[in-house]
Amino acid sequence: MSNNHLRMILKPVAAGLLVGILAATPAPAQDVAAAARRVAATVQLAAEEYRLGVSGGRVIARAEVNEAGLFLSEARRNLDRIPEPASTRARAAIDRLDSLVAHLAEPDSVARHAADLVAALGDELHLVLDEIPQSVPSLARGREVYQATCASCHGPSGRGDGPQAAALTPRPANLAEPDSQRGSSPLDFYRRITVGTAGTAMPPYEHALSAEDRWAVALYASVLRLPRPGGDVPAALRSFPTSARMSDSAVLAALGPGADRARLAAVRTFEPEAGHFAAAVFSEVRRQLDSAYDLARAGRAQEARTTAMDAYVTFEQIERKLRVKDPALTAEIEAAFTLLRTRPGGSATPEELSGIRQRLARALERAERTIADRLPASSIFAQSFVILVREGLEAILVIGALMAFLVKSGNEHRRRDIHLGVGAAVVMSLLTAAGLETVLVLSPSHQEGLEGGVMLVATATLFYVSYWLVSKMEVSVWKRFVRGKMEAALTRGSALALASVAFLAVYREGFETVLFFQALAASGGPGSGTWAPLGAGIGAGGAVLAVVYVAINRFGVRLPLKPLFAVTGALLYYMAFVFAGKGIAELQEGGAVSLTPLEWAPRVPVMGVYPTAESLAAQAVLVLLALLALIWIFVVEPKKQVAGSR
Repeated sequence: MSNNHLRMILKPVAAGLLVGILAATPAPAQDVAAAARRVAATVQLAAEEYRLGVSGGRVIARAEVNEAGLFLSEARRNLDRIPEPASTRARAAIDRLDSLVAHLAEPDSVARHAADLVAALGDELHLVLDEIPQSVPSLARGREVYQATCASCHGPSGRGDGPQAAALTPRPANLAEPDSQRGSSPLDFYRRITVGTAGTAMPPYEHALSAEDRWAVALYASVLRLPRPGGDVPAALRSFPTSARMSDSAVLAALGPGADRARLAAVRTFEPEAGHFAAAVFSEVRRQLDSAYDLARAGRAQEARTTAMDAYVTFEQIERKLRVKDPALTAEIEAAFTLLRTRPGGSATPEELSGIRQRLARALERAERTIADRLPASSIFAQSFVILVREGLEAILVIGALMAFLVKSGNEHRRRDIHLGVGAAVVMSLLTAAGLETVLVLSPSHQEGLEGGVMLVATATLFYVSYWLVSKMEVSVWKRFVRGKMEAALTRGSALALASVAFLAVYREGFETVLFFQALAASGGPGSGTWAPLGAGIGAGGAVLAVVYVAINRFGVRLPLKPLFAVTGALLYYMAFVFAGKGIAELQEGGAVSLTPLEWAPRVPVMGVYPTAESLAAQAVLVLLALLALIWIFVVEPKKQVAGSR
């Protein structure tokens, strides 16, 4: 038997082994996948170039037709790395495409045959030939890669006028020209960047850039010709794997009559709520891991390894985002996945398997908090608004009551002392805010621990304030509180004593406001997105306080204390509940508190609820204290007052 005959017999066997037993022969399998993807990319680029060069059965751009032929030649060259019989079938399909190009067939027919070739090749080799990320690539990263790699030829803004462009034949494409690339999709750009452009100076970047960077620069290059995004994005076009395959013309057609390029840009750059996408990914990873554990305990080691690999592939959808934020945690998760894939097939005991499971569960919980745990902007705005209005209203009420008491007691001339105390309290509150922010900024190595501590202090303060408000709901109780403060100060007679009453009353509110805002900023999650809704809430709250102040002082409006204190007290308790969970979570991130995952527990970050024993225990204590406080205020205290009045 000749060597050729032997090779023809062995190639199908080798192909099956390469595809089916990836772990045993990783390098050849990777070569086959890379070659198949290169064939798919060059064939589809050939169809795209041909469409630009032929119309109505005649050549309208000879260079584009020639380029299509060069791409088909490149595809044929890569068939040598693909096993039989897939390579023979693909070669016949490429010959068919060559014939269609030579006879100036309709571009749609060429595109259809190219798509059929790619689909058949993928099915035969059990490969996904178009690796499209689930989430939109980073445009910021794309710009970095473009400026470093592409701008020298295509120019800083994509106009084909880079410093090296004049010496190139043909000249680099003008990526900023609105209509030149209407038939191209981001996937087409990705293919060109990966395999290069035949007959030009455009080299392949398959090995020079990672897949993530190639996708990032492909998307960036595809939007250089578009204006700023504007308008809504329909649900059918919100998936990047869907829109990435569509040309500009196809997207505009899908958007319907009247769609402009601003809406096209909105589709290209649309990114679903990051937290929702990441949460779905983590949920699927945990489901697959549970299945892998069950298979391992049942002794089905190979199936367990396969399912564990599936879980890791799912995790890779958000791995890049996690690596940017926490490289060490990413490495820890990868190591845990590797251990999980290898130990179930070895001599792992049930105890060892349980240990691996706990380690991975803790790491995944931390990872989800890192990239998916952020409060919605609406929640941050609402809480920011409530904090400022509640604290500001109490300050206004206290100062208003103090002034009224001075007038009634014939001490109106001492109002200046109150104003001095208020001014000093405002200044001290601002200094406290600057000091607290400085401590957090100057201690980045202990950031999580400090933020967790701030949130727990805020929790205790919020709980006390909510209790205090509910206990002062009755007008008579509120008046006794104010009278007691003022009578003691007036008895001492000094200006300092009266100013101190005002200072302490306002500074308490100022300190609480600073503390609560710092805790709220920390609880909003990583990133700068917290500050916009936080600032909006402060602005809206300040406007409401200004209206209330004018209404009280100019028009003598009286606020209904009982419902006001009851509602704000309940809202502050809710915020205390949220901060309790998030404070423990921050301390767990800083390593100050252990993390014990609970599979059965819910995960509701917007309420500070996490599936860990420690955070749920803290919130359970807060619920118990609230029940005891309500019993004391509405049951015990009334009975004591009745008994004392007899």
